[in-house]
Amino acid sequence: MAKKEHKFKESTIENYYDLKVDKIDELVAALKDETTKFDDEINYDINANTGVYDPKNVKSNGKEKQFDPYKIDKLSRVPTWLKACFVKWWFAGVVCYFIMWGLAISDGLDRVVLCGLVLGLIVDILVNPLFKYMESDRREYDNYMMFPFPFRAFWTFFTNLIYYVFVMYFVTLSYGGINELINLIFNTNQHVYVGVEPLLFGLLAVVVDMAFIGIKDLIVFIVKKSKKKEADANV
Repeated sequence: MAKKEHKFKESTIENYYDLKVDKIDELVAALKDETTKFDDEINYDINANTGVYDPKNVKSNGKEKQFDPYKIDKLSRVPTWLKACFVKWWFAGVVCYFIMWGLAISDGLDRVVLCGLVLGLIVDILVNPLFKYMESDRREYDNYMMFPFPFRAFWTFFTNLIYYVFVMYFVTLSYGGINELINLIFNTNQHVYVGVEPLLFGLLAVVVDMAFIGIKDLIVFIVKKSKKKEADANV
């Protein structure tokens, strides 16, 4: 049985988005008319709008606080890179505190794998969604995620787990490099070892993570640039 084709009248489609010019003219005329007065003035007093008196809404001089629709949130004044690095550093420190210190795994490989898997899990279900929530339409937090894809892309869950195991491996190598550098500079007879603790661990995790993300962003930039050149050449 053949399917019925639904046809729309062209006149209906054309008139659907008709601009109501007469209404715009009326609005412009009302705005230009200086004699037009509004009965009710907008009240920005917090207590008056909420209907509940709160001493916190009164300034020290006795005046009530006003609503400010253009007030900038204090958190939005913090640079994006600082917020992103702080979140990454804090969660990496949490992993060090609860996994490395809490479980006290003796085997180095097991410690690296477990910490990497836990950190990858946290990044996938907490950090990246938090970045997506805080970002604007400019997607400024994409530069701080290895896989800045939508949440529907479930394959990023497994790639984050594998990726952060490698991050933990290079963090371990970083500790070894720091220890060797200290012993080389001070030329001590006894080897000095920097202990693993959340603050330095989180810092090294952020440095290694952002180094890999920077390499990824550079590769993406080069590929996009080459594709653009090919497209411009074919035009």
